[in-house]
Amino acid sequence: MALIISLMEFILSVPLFFLFDKTTYVMQFTERHSWIPAFHINYSLGVDGISVLFLLLSTLVTILSILVSWNAVKTKVLEFYLSILILEGVMIGVFCATDFFLFYIFWEAMLIPMFLIIGIWGGPNRIYATVKFFLYTLVGSLLMLIGIIALYMAGGHTFDVVELAKHSYSYGFQMWLFWAFFAAFAVKVPMWPVHTWLPDAHTEAPAAGSVILAAVLIKMGAYGFLRFSMPILPQATQAMMIPLIVLSLIGIIYGALICLAQKDLKRLIAYSSVSHMGFITLGIFSLNTQSVEGGILQMINHGVVTGALFLCIGIVYERTHTRVIKDYGGLASTMPVFASFFLLFTLAAIGLPATNGFIGEFLILLGSFINRPWTAFFAATGLILGAWYMLWLYQRVFFNPVNKKVVGLPDLDTREILTLVPMVGLVFWIGLYPDAMLSLMHVSVQHLLAQVHSGAGTAKQVAAVVLH
Repeated sequence: MALIISLMEFILSVPLFFLFDKTTYVMQFTERHSWIPAFHINYSLGVDGISVLFLLLSTLVTILSILVSWNAVKTKVLEFYLSILILEGVMIGVFCATDFFLFYIFWEAMLIPMFLIIGIWGGPNRIYATVKFFLYTLVGSLLMLIGIIALYMAGGHTFDVVELAKHSYSYGFQMWLFWAFFAAFAVKVPMWPVHTWLPDAHTEAPAAGSVILAAVLIKMGAYGFLRFSMPILPQATQAMMIPLIVLSLIGIIYGALICLAQKDLKRLIAYSSVSHMGFITLGIFSLNTQSVEGGILQMINHGVVTGALFLCIGIVYERTHTRVIKDYGGLASTMPVFASFFLLFTLAAIGLPATNGFIGEFLILLGSFINRPWTAFFAATGLILGAWYMLWLYQRVFFNPVNKKVVGLPDLDTREILTLVPMVGLVFWIGLYPDAMLSLMHVSVQHLLAQVHSGAGTAKQVAAVVLH
């Protein structure tokens, strides 16, 4: 039943891609109903060229998460799949909400099913991991709530995101509000140094939890920067550009170096997410068309590739019940079909041309080089380290001497192949024809950057008048 419902959700989301009007930045497929009139709160939904892509990713990943859990979840099965479907609903809500209050409701509601998925069906240290995840996210979210209330008071007593972006706010107000939002969005990304919850959550979560966490949930932080911080707080965004770029570069290199020291499959991929998300925030805060489009595309690419890697780890863990890298070896001979899938996703993760990982990283490097060449140099160092740890992982798991623990393991069955095939299709589709995604977001990204630069330009004019 969960699979049928998730398939219906995906089928309903597909027309949004084909019927989307690429020539406008305004919200499309909108729905608006008065909810709490006394405070001008509306049930207001819509998508633009940025959010429509994450809607499609969410509905696809939910299907794959259900398929990978088919035999893995044996206790409280009804409650598990109910949690997955509720999580899908709130994920869609986050990417569709155009009312800030409604967005916050969905943002906080996401914690409940993920808390249950990790805390009930997770690994031995699941309680520690889920409490850490909950506290990190909750603290940042409460600071964001204070910022939302302040924005409501200063923006004409409305929670409408489009209307709030039309108001101008003082520089000081923008700066403290930017940090209030940063507390929530940076934790969710997660940016260095507030990233430590992610490896624990990934390690202890069941396969479905890791897939959704990597593919969708951590994208919500970067999406928050794009949807709220940049258009509503343009002066603060410009002012904090360099510090955020530096934090992104630290995350890229730090995450890659930590990957080299990992002994657990899931922790290695989790720390690789810290490095890859550093690339994404670098692209977003380089503030030009190439870098921002590359950052958004890389969010989708990372969701596909890292989600696929966690699917693979969940499949092999179901057979071996170990994630320790040294317990593997020789899987290329015992599970050749699985080895082929894992190799493809490994190559996509390191950005091999013709895979989806290449074009996103290329656009980010190009955009960052245009503004500040030194940022592209340090980011490229992260790419080299990424190739090192991913290929070394593949060599140890698949080509080391055969470990007795993996002798006689069955290769992928039909259900598992069907779970991985959609990700393969996306790897090559985006890699060979990235314009399918880029054309959707182009007008929306240009409008977003126009908002940022026009707001900053106004600030510079005011400052010049004051100085004169």
